[in-house]
Amino acid sequence: MTTSKGKKTTPEFISTFFAGQAKNITLFILMIGLFILFSTLSPSRFPTTRNFRNMLAQFPEFGLLTVAMMLSMVVGGIDLSVVAIANICGVFAAKILVAGNESALYSGGTLIFFVVVVVIVTAALCGLFNGTLIAVAGVPPILATLGTQGLLMGLAILLTKGYSVTGFPAEVDFIGNGSIFNIPVPFYLFVIMAFLVGFILRRTRLGFNMYMIGANPQVSRYSGVNNTMVIIRTFMLTGILAGISSLIMLSRANSMRPGYGTDYLLQAILVAVLGGTDPKGGVASLIGLVMGIMILQFTQSGLTMLAFSAFTKKLLWGLALLLIMVINFIISKYNERKRIMVVQKESKE
Repeated sequence: MTTSKGKKTTPEFISTFFAGQAKNITLFILMIGLFILFSTLSPSRFPTTRNFRNMLAQFPEFGLLTVAMMLSMVVGGIDLSVVAIANICGVFAAKILVAGNESALYSGGTLIFFVVVVVIVTAALCGLFNGTLIAVAGVPPILATLGTQGLLMGLAILLTKGYSVTGFPAEVDFIGNGSIFNIPVPFYLFVIMAFLVGFILRRTRLGFNMYMIGANPQVSRYSGVNNTMVIIRTFMLTGILAGISSLIMLSRANSMRPGYGTDYLLQAILVAVLGGTDPKGGVASLIGLVMGIMILQFTQSGLTMLAFSAFTKKLLWGLALLLIMVINFIISKYNERKRIMVVQKESKE
């Protein structure tokens, strides 16, 4: 029922709102349910201030990779090289930090600023390489980024000979282990980058064009969108997010080694899809993604406290991803049939 001016009544508005937010509401219920479950199973360890602070410090490095994965999926692609980009950026940063620390030519603050610039530039160049392969050379995203993954991982191993790089200035520790008002610094970094990505997606022409390309690249091209440049900029942004993640990685562990965080790739894909991102492109929810990250972090922390092995957790992540994909496929088919029925009904009337 609508008013004479065509506006929806309060019941209709509420119904429409809940229909549009159904997935986010489901994620919120699941997040609360997991919190209650693990708080019940481990009451002395899980629902504690110390555990929450640890989780806030742990998830940002993987959370940034997940946001990067979401962006690549928005344009209908995927970036399997995000962990490799983080690794090569981390190795470059570690080498510079060690050299600068040993030479004592730079103060800690100046050296860290230089390292941050190098990391962002390196990460952007990696993203530029991926975007060029995909948008200019026409290589499918999964193959382009898989190739880049192998290339960057091999380069990281070559530079370090497979060993960890250590010996950073003391100031580096603050990035990964410091806190402001008793809240970990990595959490602040994640919040800042999440807000920036949300602004780009919802308030800029680049974000609008990213959604358009993901929904229908042909239509976006006919609408005057430069698909090539949008895809290149998207993958440069995913690279930068991976680079920032590398700064958290090396500072938290006070070392950097090639192959760090390889488990994050599967988890990033899992959370991106769980959070409402359509792997086909054109659909994403940053709020849903954040809740998906918290769901995975709750599960990770809870399973660790319950003494589940790392191999069991890998098995669970793989099964969860398959289950989510099947559920999304069923929902997509259901919605498609529903739209067809509505169109047929309207045509008869």
